[in-house]
Amino acid sequence: MIELAWLYLFIAGLFEVLWAIGLKYSEGFSRLWPSIGTLCAMVLSFFLLAQALKSLPLGTAYAVWTGIGAIGTVLLGIVLFGESRELSRLFFILLILIGIVGLKITSTTS
Repeated sequence: MIELAWLYLFIAGLFEVLWAIGLKYSEGFSRLWPSIGTLCAMVLSFFLLAQALKSLPLGTAYAVWTGIGAIGTVLLGIVLFGESRELSRLFFILLILIGIVGLKITSTTS
């Protein structure tokens, strides 16, 4: 069951990336379809996070969820919006990834 919780958490993180990117495309919720997609991604992200929290510790799950969202959003910001690719920026994103892996490795059930 714990592995299913980690899968839920990972997918929740991916939906977090989608809604963060969707916020950009929705232009302050002024565009209908990007706004609807963003809201759907938000609901799915929170639902899956809530499912994961049934088995995972709150602090670990929340840190991993936001970490996945941050990494994915930065990478898509680079690809989709031409944001900075500075090595220092990528280095700090790598540190977030290392933190996520470390939390997964050291995690115990709640």
